[in-house]
Amino acid sequence: MSAGTEMAGRVLVVDDEPDIVALLAYHLDRAGYRVSSASTGAEAVETALRDRPSLVVLDLMLPGLSGFEVLERLRASERTRDVAVLMLTARKEEPDRIRGLSLGADDYLTKPFSPQELVLRVGAILRRIGNVPSTTADVLTIGPVTIDRGAHAVRVNDEKIELTATEYRLLLTLGERRGSVQDRAQLLETVWDAAPDIQTRTVDMHVQRLRAKLGTAGALIETVRGFGYRMSAPRSKSGEA
Repeated sequence: MSAGTEMAGRVLVVDDEPDIVALLAYHLDRAGYRVSSASTGAEAVETALRDRPSLVVLDLMLPGLSGFEVLERLRASERTRDVAVLMLTARKEEPDRIRGLSLGADDYLTKPFSPQELVLRVGAILRRIGNVPSTTADVLTIGPVTIDRGAHAVRVNDEKIELTATEYRLLLTLGERRGSVQDRAQLLETVWDAAPDIQTRTVDMHVQRLRAKLGTAGALIETVRGFGYRMSAPRSKSGEA
């Protein structure tokens, strides 16, 4: 691995909850990133200045320096002003999100979050700023359907299909779990971040719309009566997850 590639894949996770750090480190490591961590704001600044990661996953509620203060210091230093920052916060209030983005954060996620979504967002941010090239590992091919995880783009028989963000997450979830039946509760929890006990026909309506947009490829999404949905197709060598 070259020094440039190594640097591009370095992610600093900043959170004072060990369980969250361990969870993110596990998923980011599996995705091929080198991961370091910090549990306080001061440690985060010190580590970022020393290691110059390509991206910082930054919790806002930290002991000592807050996430906002860490972000300000990163942007104020010539050494770290270009480091990408993904905010991770339990705060859902709009003013907090606006403040973080105005200070220079590249994106944000609110807790609770999907680790898989966070990994996808990390990759998307790094590709957007030009630090990580797209690879075949980012492309999931299922029959005539191609899902580019990095670009959040879907093609059917090489023709681009316009999907909403929710439709894209639904397709990606079914695609990554192809061959396995996903019940509505699982899909609500993964795609909509909803509690599994919520009773709704939201999943059915979105599956119906997704099938329509995929055209003939919509038949790949099978209804398993009494259970839920399953995406069925032979795995492509280039699309192995």
